[in-house]
Amino acid sequence: MDASSGEQNRHRLSRLGNRQLNAAIHIIAVCQSSRPGPGQELYRRKLAENKTPNEARRTLKRRLSDVVYRQLVHDAKSREPATT
Repeated sequence: MDASSGEQNRHRLSRLGNRQLNAAIHIIAVCQSSRPGPGQELYRRKLAENKTPNEARRTLKRRLSDVVYRQLVHDAKSREPATT
């Protein structure tokens, strides 16, 4: 959904989906951005690229959601019976 105004080009993210999972990813992102590690490095790198704190946190949340999704897919595949 477009949320642009003037010279600022913004895209509003959908609020649909699993709210509990979104809340958990948000808490993880806040914790990782405040403690030393790869999450904080990504967060600080985005801030250095002149991103706002919300945009930097959104990038971190996207990375975290990718990790969660890959783990879910891996777990689902490991539960499938082997076909020969």
